[in-house]
Amino acid sequence: MSLLRYESELREPLVDGAKSYHQVTEDIISPIESKPSRLWWIGFSTAIALLIFGVYSVYREVDLGIGQWNLTRTVGWGWDITNFVWWIGIGHAGTLISAILLLFRQTWRTGVNRAAEAMTIFAVMCAGQFPVFHMGRVWMGFFVFPYPNSRGPLWPNFNSALLWDVFAVSTYFTVSLLFWYTGLLPDLATVRDRARTKFRKMFYGLASFGWTGSTKHWQRQESLALVLAGLATPLVLSVHTIVSFDFATSVIPGWHTTIFPPYFVAGAIFSGFAMVQSLLIITRKVLHLEDYITIGHIEAMNKVIVLTGSIVGCAYLSELFVSWYSGNMYEWWAFRENRANIFSPYGWAYYGMMFCNVVSPQLFWSRRLRRNVTFTFFMVVLVNVGMWFERFVIIVTSIYRDYLPSSWTIYYSPSIWEIGFYLGTFGLFFTLYFLFAKFFPVIAVAEIKHVLKTSGESFKAEMETIERKESAQFYTEDVAAGHH
Repeated sequence: MSLLRYESELREPLVDGAKSYHQVTEDIISPIESKPSRLWWIGFSTAIALLIFGVYSVYREVDLGIGQWNLTRTVGWGWDITNFVWWIGIGHAGTLISAILLLFRQTWRTGVNRAAEAMTIFAVMCAGQFPVFHMGRVWMGFFVFPYPNSRGPLWPNFNSALLWDVFAVSTYFTVSLLFWYTGLLPDLATVRDRARTKFRKMFYGLASFGWTGSTKHWQRQESLALVLAGLATPLVLSVHTIVSFDFATSVIPGWHTTIFPPYFVAGAIFSGFAMVQSLLIITRKVLHLEDYITIGHIEAMNKVIVLTGSIVGCAYLSELFVSWYSGNMYEWWAFRENRANIFSPYGWAYYGMMFCNVVSPQLFWSRRLRRNVTFTFFMVVLVNVGMWFERFVIIVTSIYRDYLPSSWTIYYSPSIWEIGFYLGTFGLFFTLYFLFAKFFPVIAVAEIKHVLKTSGESFKAEMETIERKESAQFYTEDVAAGHH
């Protein structure tokens, strides 16, 4: 084996085609410098339309009150908290891909980490709105901050998991933002150096913080990336663990369970990877980046999806077993009648969740299906629908039937303004993502160049040629030695 081989021959290249450093820069930076394509405008316009509808929905709720939402006597948390937990879950995969895979030196992260990090930031921005507007009187929001006041006993409850959420999510957002921006600096400097207008040169010059590409700059950037990755890794586990405490620390049947922290973390990674996958499939098509977001990247992420989907399936079955084995009749009733009974009012949501999250991902055991882009896109959309069902099932089916049977006649369904708020967060998310994809490199140019000489297609072909020549030379020498 040649000493020049850095990577297994069995691994497919992470960059397709015979790429030079200049070609990598051209392929990834050119979409930023050219006019947006028709597909980009269609996507961006749709996102803006959804955002406008969402803003109007929020305006109605703030102006006319929380009665604009169809909250009932028992369901005080409806679509708003369901969507909060769902968006927080979506934001998990970005930091996982970037931080944990960086620490484990997984080179396949280079093609997908930038989009994943951006997705994390945008998803957390969407999630943070739901608790704020659920307050009803948003202008009184400053009441929750712990500062000296003359309002008597009014003070945040530091024993509440809801307050822990504030600290966990805000810390997670801050570290993720710093991690994303740190990685952007070398690429922003590349865009600055290629800029042809005075405004672009000034804008990207300010954004790149005077990056020159010196050895000192690279050392500082890499050291900071490792420090932030070390901080972000426990946050990946802690944030959704703390979100699960919103439910697990209560005594309501269906929520009071110790399995929630690992169960929520696995589900968050599951849904987050599915969202990253859907974004990358769209991005590689619209920006023509198939050589950098390869089938190998898609397959690697599908392997994570089938693993975490199986973990989530085990958690569902564990919940059912524990509720039966506990001997608590209220707990068992919550699962047997309110969830697993197909004829119950929300039985459709439970079985939709089981099919989307447990049954359908098992198809990814097939290598052919894992590497099929169209099938993958359909499946990841199905997974995200299923994960929304999961949050809805956990929240609504646990509280829509109270201890008083007189409350059971009220069936919760969202109003158009609750749905509009949710669609508005989609509009915000995709508006920000489309702007990001247009004005920033959606793939880390510097990191792609770093792996090009060890994992690029042309390099692997060159190494194979060298090894064949070496093998032929060794064989000739052995034959000659045998004759002697």
